[in-house]
Amino acid sequence: MALIVQKYGGSSVADIESVKRVARRIIETKKKGNDVAVVVSAMGDTTDELIDQATAIDSNPPAREMDMLMTAGERISMSLLAMAIHAQGEKAHSFTGQQAGFLTDTRYGAAHIRDVKPERVANALKAGEVGIVAGFQGINNLGDATTLGRGGSDTSAVALAVALKADVCEIYTDVDGVFTADPRIVPTARRIPSISYEAMMEMAASGSKVLALRCVEYAQRFSMPIHVRSSFSHRPGTLVLSEKASLGSIPNM
Repeated sequence: MALIVQKYGGSSVADIESVKRVARRIIETKKKGNDVAVVVSAMGDTTDELIDQATAIDSNPPAREMDMLMTAGERISMSLLAMAIHAQGEKAHSFTGQQAGFLTDTRYGAAHIRDVKPERVANALKAGEVGIVAGFQGINNLGDATTLGRGGSDTSAVALAVALKADVCEIYTDVDGVFTADPRIVPTARRIPSISYEAMMEMAASGSKVLALRCVEYAQRFSMPIHVRSSFSHRPGTLVLSEKASLGSIPNM
């Protein structure tokens, strides 16, 4: 049995049918004997729509209020995903970033995680439930909601995996892993089966949008393996890990 943290991006939960598909995948993972915690992004273009609504009211909205608004998208997707899992016969419990124990600094819009105390998520897993966490968000020492900036949900997932002492953090997206170029633009691009943290950080710093730089830095600091996969297929994906790590020690590989 492994403890697996899965993260699903906005394209993976873009609509209700997608949410139901993701729920099936989570249940499949759990039925293999694994404990599963999940981090979700906002559905589809929800975040962009919220930003448009805010700027239509105020071209320079207060940073605190923007963070309060921005956390709404992930709360919607976490709740719907929990409902979808329940509707398919399994138990799930959703948590906001605050409820999941994500403590951050006071920098609105680009907060840094200071600590993660995931007791409630761990208790849900012990009870046999899937723990679902709203990504991209936390709470500061003033008691205010904060957001983590670009790639924040990926960083949330890695931080949760580290705090729960998970075996692997699976990042689900709309491509089958890390490629030598964007496969949507370059048809001859090749999937990279495994890549070191250092090489992945170089790619992120050079503009690759597969994983955010902060996410990979966090994973490297705590030696947390990342498995980049597509939520639309069951292909192997790409492992991001230290050069010394053994592929055979990673679940589902």
